[in-house]
Order: sequence, then structure tokens, then C-alpha cells
Amino acid sequence: MRVLLIAPGFPAEMPLFTRALASQGAEIIGLGDGGASGLPPEVREVLVDYWQVPGLWKENEDGAVREVQDRAQHVHIDRVECLWEPGVLLAARIREALDLPGMGYEQTLNFRDKEKMKGVLDEAGIRTPRHGSATTNQRAFELAEEIGYPLILKPIAGAGSMNTMQVENQTAFEFALRRLQSVPEISVEECVEGEEYTYDTICANGEVLFENVCWYRPKALVARSEEWISPQTIGVRDQDREPMKKGIEMGRAVLKALGFDTGFTHMEWFHSPSGEAVFCEIACRPPGARSVDVMVQATDTDLYTSWAEAVRHGKLSAPIERKFNSAVIFKRARGMGRIHRIDGVEELQKRFSSSVVSVDLLPVGSLRRNWKQTLLSDGWITLRNPDFNTTLEMADIVGREVHLFAD
Repeated sequence: MRVLLIAPGFPAEMPLFTRALASQGAEIIGLGDGGASGLPPEVREVLVDYWQVPGLWKENEDGAVREVQDRAQHVHIDRVECLWEPGVLLAARIREALDLPGMGYEQTLNFRDKEKMKGVLDEAGIRTPRHGSATTNQRAFELAEEIGYPLILKPIAGAGSMNTMQVENQTAFEFALRRLQSVPEISVEECVEGEEYTYDTICANGEVLFENVCWYRPKALVARSEEWISPQTIGVRDQDREPMKKGIEMGRAVLKALGFDTGFTHMEWFHSPSGEAVFCEIACRPPGARSVDVMVQATDTDLYTSWAEAVRHGKLSAPIERKFNSAVIFKRARGMGRIHRIDGVEELQKRFSSSVVSVDLLPVGSLRRNWKQTLLSDGWITLRNPDFNTTLEMADIVGREVHLFAD
């Protein structure tokens, strides 16, 4: 099998997927807008070829499709894959142009356009927030009046929680619209109270081969709003209890309604105080912010290779067992400038040595990151333990007692 893989080296987790696909015997041709020399060495060494198309993304998408068509007249391609949100529609267009298996443009658009996405699910009877889309301020105000405050505003084709805002009243709504004035179309939707979870899968030919629920502590939007917070993603070992069961049931219905075929998916949903599972959004790619690693630690399985097996063979080589609860905790330095001190790590490792999987904090001397621009903050610590409450306790201790200082 020869696979055209869009963006094989970016973002940070992509080299792991690329190498895993090569390990399953696939011949991989990389497609990107930068030169091959800019790829990580571990990616370059497993590619059989690399096609550079400058301005690959929206400004030259038509040209990129034509160039791939021209090259494919001389090189046979079996599949087109993309695991990065901005490239999934391009991948769909190339599949259609080359008449290859996998999701086409309109089907993939339902995973990118949040309004179309929720429209399909509404028709399927799946509970979504009350919602609408707006390309003008007038329409946005009409929707606000129809739905009522508080509201969530987000780009129709956004990724993660970037540029997503919760507004409590008309004054805040007007301010948010000014901040989003460069976004051509926004989603205006009901603000759903409750805890936020994920539903992540690996599928092949429409069949769910692996499924997972993670818990965001706190909700992603809250974590993006307060710098002092150390956001956590918790991989839950026991998926057979509530509210995980409700999320899994809804997630399966979502995949069926949207007709997902093969690859990774990442869905987010809420568990309301009344016990209702409410859909938030879904993407036809793996989760970011080290969430795949959280699942890897929970299962003791290389899920990068599991994805590659699904793509290459349409099945997994062995069942996946959940052995641990796992957690990744992101840390944000106090102060601005360069990190000059890190406290609490040695004590953490002594106290929970068997449960500390990795410590990936920026080293002393590094310039701290802009916490509003990256989910990874200034690094992260990964833990796991068979006991759920112990895992939460350790994660909270990391939040309270591990500190980075910058000046």
C-alpha cells in the first residue's frame, strides 16, 4: 500500500503516526508546503518520497489538488491520509480527484463545519446545544435573542478551544464579536453546564476498533481563561460506569450518523447536572495536547501503531485492554521571561515514583510560552495508577505543589 500522507512531520505527534504507518509496511509519500529538509529526521528516513507544494493550504488548495493529480499519473497512490485538522478537507478533495477510498469532501465537511455537523446530528435525534451560524453581527444578535444567555461563540471551522468564548450578557457578547471580527463565520450556541469529556476512537471501514473516554479537569474553556490553572486530562480506566457509558453510547451514534470510515476521531461532550449527555463537537483526526499519550499509558498499547494497523490492514493485531487510569497535567510558569527555577518535581518523584511516567517541563533557561497560544503550556507531567481516586489525588498534587518560575 502506498499512502500519500499530508503534513507527516507536524504537529508534534505526527512523526509517531508516520513511523507507525511505515512499520506496518506502507510506502509513504509525504505532502507539505515546506522543504523536506525541514522535516524531523525520523520522518525523512521512512518516507519513500516527499512532494513539496508551496502555499499548500487554502491559498493554493486548487493548485495543490491539480499538482497531486499530475504526479499521481506517474506514481500509483492507494490512500490519502491526514491527521492534522487544517488538512482534512484537502485530503478529501485529493481522494475525490484520484477516485480513492475514504471520506469525500462533503462528508468530511461535516467534521469541520460545526453548523453542518450539528444539523446532521439534530436530524439523527442526538442532543446538541441549541445553535446557529452567523456571518453578520445582525444574525449573531438574532441568534443570541433566540437562544438566550449564557452563550458560546466559536469559529465554524475552528480547532480545539482556540477563539472560543463564553459570554454571559449582551455587553460581553458585543465585545466577543469585536474580537471575532476577522472570522468569516461563527457558531452561536447554548452554553451547556456540566463536566466535559471526550470520546476518542480508532475505526476501520465504519467499525469501532478502539474507544476511549477522557475527562477534562476543568472544562477546556475554563482552563483557557485562567492562567493559574494547571489543566488536566484524565484517561478513565473503567469505561463501563456512568457517565462514560452515556458518552460512549452517544459517540457511537454520532459516528454512525456522520458515516465515519477509517482512522482516528476525537469528540467532546458534556455531562449535565441532570445526567444528560450533550454533544459538543467532533473531528476526524486524533486529539492533540498529548491525549493520545494519555490513552497509551492507560492501555499499555502503542495506539500510533494501532491507528496504522487500522489504515493498513483494516483491523487490530490484538485486543486493547485498559489497565490504568492516566493523567497529563500541564504547568504554566509564574512570571514572564525565562524560567529560572522549578520546584516540587523531586518531591513528587520520591512520593509517587512508581506512578510518574514522565516529566516534560521546559528546562531552566527556556523562554516560557504564551499560555493563551498553546495547550501544552510550559510542559507537562504524566502519571498513571490502577486506582481512579489515587490518580486524581496525584494530579491535584502536581497542580498545587509543582511550580515553574520565570522572570
